[in-house]
Amino acid sequence: MANTRSTKKRVRQNEKRRQVNLNRKSTIRTAVKKVLTAISANEDINKIKELMRDAESQLARAKNKVLHANASRRKISRLAKRVAQVSAK
Repeated sequence: MANTRSTKKRVRQNEKRRQVNLNRKSTIRTAVKKVLTAISANEDINKIKELMRDAESQLARAKNKVLHANASRRKISRLAKRVAQVSAK
């Protein structure tokens, strides 16, 4: 357990940051899942593109905070490719 005041404060900050990051990761996973389920359910392309915009913004905001920058870009790219395949049909 932390002994000094500064380490006790650091423990509190780390726990708060961990909770925020967990919430962000959950929000990202939900947004990506919504896009993928909309694609598999053959929903309207406009709705899919709207969901994609939301997921893309969530992933871009997570870059260098919750996710590694390249992981964020990779996920955006793969999602965009799936959406493009659907819109081409």
